[in-house]
Amino acid sequence: MKRKATALLYAFTAAAILLVGVFTLNQITAAAGLFDTIIPYGGLAFIALSTTVIVWLAWTAVRFLSTPRHPALPGDAGAKDLASYAAWMGSRMPVHPMHPDRNGKQSDLRWVRANLKLLEAEALTATKEVATKNFFVGAFAQGTAYGTSTSFFNMIRLVWRIYCMHHRRQNFREFIALTRGVYELLPLSDFQKEEIPAHIKPIIQSSFSNTLSSLLPAGNLLTPFFLNLFLAGSTNAYLTCLAGMITTRRCQMTTEEDRREIVQQSMFEAAFMLKEIVRECNPVLSVTISTAVKKAGIESLDTVTPPTAGSGIAQDLFSHLANSVKHIIRENISVEKGGE
Repeated sequence: MKRKATALLYAFTAAAILLVGVFTLNQITAAAGLFDTIIPYGGLAFIALSTTVIVWLAWTAVRFLSTPRHPALPGDAGAKDLASYAAWMGSRMPVHPMHPDRNGKQSDLRWVRANLKLLEAEALTATKEVATKNFFVGAFAQGTAYGTSTSFFNMIRLVWRIYCMHHRRQNFREFIALTRGVYELLPLSDFQKEEIPAHIKPIIQSSFSNTLSSLLPAGNLLTPFFLNLFLAGSTNAYLTCLAGMITTRRCQMTTEEDRREIVQQSMFEAAFMLKEIVRECNPVLSVTISTAVKKAGIESLDTVTPPTAGSGIAQDLFSHLANSVKHIIRENISVEKGGE
């Protein structure tokens, strides 16, 4: 089935190219005949101009769609071809501004590793920044098309950002191959139930951290609501961290051993970064939601009509109770603002 679909796609592409070519040639011939009737040798000049434009278009398309040659990855750190592979990487990566030897020999293995360490730190900073944004996107826009599309495009931009950090000259097909490789290593892209617990564990640990426990006392009616927000935000942030880590590891791998350790190393680093993000975002999210809920409660209690001379006992009790609750909520808000 796959071979038949591939053959059909190739046949359809060839037919489309043929039709476009015939149509273009027909239009050029017709326009050349028109120019011949207006200007002497105008048709030949138009054909020459059209040919130049078509050749230029084909040349730029080939340059855009071609992929640079990649030497084979060395087997391990002791391989003989590691030095030549490091020289190839050094020729493609930009020099980090903080490199202690910016004018050094970029083909040297030690120089390349020092530059990769600095680029890794910059990539981790970018990953944490985007993952923090996706934490709030996942918390407030969970289950919506806007939240899904925003998180997805943030991840794509993160992959592109890290790719540009490690490559002086960008290539379209190389970036597409990198994005596809990152996607294939993410959980649920190729579902294997044995791997799911390893990915769920850091999300649960971060969502039920000590910080969250201190923010949500027992018996709080908003606890299920908060937990739902934290779980959604933590899941989104973890996937973003994992995508950033995998991208960084793929851009920095120098041996086959590094390739085999990409997933495990990325999962460990993503879990550690997720804890930092949740620790920073949970207080902000909790205070924001709590304040909004309390203000909404006060506004709803303000709509309760005060007791009148003709009202019954039930109406009087309800009005006094609403007034008391409203004062308590206002006192809590003033105490929280004073504590801040």
